[in-house]
Amino acid sequence: MSAPLLVEFFTALPEDALRGGFDRPPTRLVEEQEPNGPRRQHNATTGKARQRAAVHVFCKQVREKYTEATLLRLLEIGAPIVRRGAVFALGLLGSPAVNEAIAGRLHDEDEDVAVQAAEALWMLWFRGDNPGQNDELYRVLRELDRHKALAALDALIARAPRFAEAYNQRAILYFRLGQYDRSAADCQSVLRLNPHHFGAQSGLGQCYLRMRRNRAALRAFQVALRINPRLDGVAQAVKALENTLGEEGR
Repeated sequence: MSAPLLVEFFTALPEDALRGGFDRPPTRLVEEQEPNGPRRQHNATTGKARQRAAVHVFCKQVREKYTEATLLRLLEIGAPIVRRGAVFALGLLGSPAVNEAIAGRLHDEDEDVAVQAAEALWMLWFRGDNPGQNDELYRVLRELDRHKALAALDALIARAPRFAEAYNQRAILYFRLGQYDRSAADCQSVLRLNPHHFGAQSGLGQCYLRMRRNRAALRAFQVALRINPRLDGVAQAVKALENTLGEEGR
C-alpha cells in the first residue's frame, strides 16, 4: 500500500485532532473551575465531537487500506509526514506489540514525529488489553472522590494485574495523597510491565525527590531522558540535581 494514501488521510485531519487527549481521560481527579464554565464546557464538548468524528473517519480509512505490519514498515522508511501518519495510526489502532516501535520514534530526528510518538504512546497505553479495561479506567479517573477512585483502581488492578496504565494512574493518585513510597512502588510496577513508560519513569524521579533521595531521583530522571529525550522539565530537573550534588551527581 502506497504511503501517499496514508498522507492524504492524515493531512485531512484537523490540527486539534493530532494534539492528543481527545480519547484519554483527564489525569486530574478534580478539574479546576474556570470562569464562564458552562460556555467553555459547551465549546470543549463541541470540539471533542468534531475531533472524534474526524478520527473515526481516519481509522476507518486506515483499517481498509493498511495492516499493522505495513504501518510499522512506514515508521522506518517513510518521509517525516509519512512517519507522523503511521505513528498516529498505530497509536489509535495498534496492538500492544507496537509499543517498542513507537517508543523508538521518540528519538526521531524530526521534532513533529517525536511529539506525535509521545501522544501515540499515551493513546496506546490507556487502551489496555481489552475495551473493558479501557472503559473501567475512564470511569475511575472521572471519580471525584480520591478514596473511591483508589478503591476502584485497586479492584481494576486485581482483575487486570498486567494493565500497566492502571498502576501508573494509581501512582499519580498516591502521589497526590502524599504517599510517595506507594507511588514509587507503583511506578516500578509500571516499568516492569512497560519499560518504555517515560511518564512512570519521570514520576519515579518525582517520588524520590519528595522522599529526599536526590541521587535516586537523578538516576530516575536520567533514565526517563534516555527513553524520551524531549522531556524538557525532566532535563531541567537533571541539571538542577547535578548542580546540587556536584561531582557526586555526574
